[in-house]
Amino acid sequence: MKNKDLKGNTVDQLETQLKDLKKESMNLRFQRVSGELANTARIQVVRRGIARVQTLLNQANSAKA
Repeated sequence: MKNKDLKGNTVDQLETQLKDLKKESMNLRFQRVSGELANTARIQVVRRGIARVQTLLNQANSAKA
């Protein structure tokens, strides 16, 4: 997930994507604790994706004000 892929999305799409990423993050944390997580690098990728989406949402909110 790159910024250029996200910039064309609307605020509603970004909020939906943020919700999905947070769900995935929670599932990955549970898998890590239970020992089922095979790809530990995925946690970092999801966290960075959350940060990217939140940054774009903050930029959209500050542009409105």
